[in-house]
Amino acid sequence: MKNKKFTIIGGDLRSVKLAELIVAEGNKVNIYGFKNANFEIGIEESEDLDHAIGEADVIVGPTPCSTDNETINTPFHSQKIFIKDIFKKMNKSQLFIAGRITDKIAQLADVYNVYSVDLLEREEMAVLNAIPTAEGAIQIAMEEMPITLHGSNALILGFGRIGKILAKMLHGIGSNVYVEARKYSDLAWIESYGYKPVFITELESYIDRANVIFNTIPSIVLDENLLRKVNKDCLLIDLASKPGGIDFEKAKEMGLKTIWALSLPGKVAPVTAAKFIKDTISNIIDELGV
Repeated sequence: MKNKKFTIIGGDLRSVKLAELIVAEGNKVNIYGFKNANFEIGIEESEDLDHAIGEADVIVGPTPCSTDNETINTPFHSQKIFIKDIFKKMNKSQLFIAGRITDKIAQLADVYNVYSVDLLEREEMAVLNAIPTAEGAIQIAMEEMPITLHGSNALILGFGRIGKILAKMLHGIGSNVYVEARKYSDLAWIESYGYKPVFITELESYIDRANVIFNTIPSIVLDENLLRKVNKDCLLIDLASKPGGIDFEKAKEMGLKTIWALSLPGKVAPVTAAKFIKDTISNIIDELGV
């Protein structure tokens, strides 16, 4: 991926490091939406959105792309950048890449005839992104729990990409790993790896044993009924995107300790996460011939 023109608009520290990595490979990079960010290689921010997008081959948005379906996610920028304004300024030959492009944003891209690609719909990105997410979750648990993970009962809700990697890491630490799943095939794999399989309908029978619960499912799993069965000293860590898998209001009423740990890759390992994004973007460009 060399001699390409990129524009990176908004994002957290992952986007900052991504810009630096892309420049290091010999590409031109314009940035916009980073007024309060520090770039180690001194990349100057474009004066306005028109100049930022300009002659770029690829426009890269953040991960997640937006928190409200209307504006770009810009933690380093105080002014709003509307997604529709970006799409209006793009031409048919340009490509828009970002993470977690919602249906509403995808529909808006179609209206403006913008070709968009969701990074997190790419299997290589989703799998690799799960690594810093799992490490970050374990870091939080170690900091917040009064006991070691070694020898503790760790319950994971969901056996997707994050669930698989998190279970492996916890098992390696010495946790007693319980994994909830809905598919019989997943339950078989869970058992084959040496974890304790928990079918969704059996959750009530196991949940009170947990010292820590990690949720990876983006829909309410821990409702009022299940929360009442959770041990009062249990730590609940939700790794799922909105709406999450925990009824946080009820958990608070019950005095349960909950942490909604969103965007962990950007917080715990931004350089590694940026490399994963860069490599995935390179794969997309190669496939599309941009």
